[in-house]
Amino acid sequence: MKNTIEKNVEAFRKLLEVMDELRVKCPWDKKQTLESLRYLTIEETYELSDSILEKNMDGIKKELGDLMLHLVFYARIASETEAFDIGDVLNEINAKLIHRHPHIFGNVKVKDAREVRDNWEKIKLQEKGNESVLSGVPGSLPAVVKAYRIQEKASGVGFDWDDADQVWEKVLEELSELKVAEHSGESHEEKEQELGDLLFAIINYARFIDVNPEDALERTNKKFIKRFQFIEEKAKRGNKPLKEMTLQEMDFFWKEAKKLEG
Repeated sequence: MKNTIEKNVEAFRKLLEVMDELRVKCPWDKKQTLESLRYLTIEETYELSDSILEKNMDGIKKELGDLMLHLVFYARIASETEAFDIGDVLNEINAKLIHRHPHIFGNVKVKDAREVRDNWEKIKLQEKGNESVLSGVPGSLPAVVKAYRIQEKASGVGFDWDDADQVWEKVLEELSELKVAEHSGESHEEKEQELGDLLFAIINYARFIDVNPEDALERTNKKFIKRFQFIEEKAKRGNKPLKEMTLQEMDFFWKEAKKLEG
């Protein structure tokens, strides 16, 4: 273990040295700011997410490297104004991890991962004083991820359903209310509200059955894209524009694509 840590420390040291040199000598690296890197970091994060969903270990390794570069880059820029440096970043996260894991570094007893998560949220709330339980959920998160995190944080302080069956009943209730809104001529805003309630309930149910809804939806997106592109390829080979294919023809190739997936 010691040799592995030493090897990794040396690799990290090399990255810091490379970053220092690039910041001084490379025209592109010299002009970057915290703001200019922001959108690139978001892109790299989504690329890492794609590799994880595809179980592409080489891709994960590459994207982790790209993200690691960004983290070091931000710290290097901040160090130039003496705001903080990479050491400050690492010391702060080390202290946070130790403080929020009293079952490892203290005398607290826990029975499962859920208690660990709940303790984490309670300790985090104590650290932030009188802030809302939900104040730690970034406003810019995608809606599905945001809903999931809101529900997790509320659950961490005891505001939650008892079991998945109760949540499923809520899903059915919200589905019924949406159908009523649709058929009773409700306004667009009211139908939108009912749809939002239904989606929120489904995300909550996903949490109870231990399925990440963002991952589930993205896997379905990828599956749909793959199957639809199979239909496009069949249309191309048959010299028939997709718009001229009947729904029955497209559905035939859709089922064929589905069979090929095993």
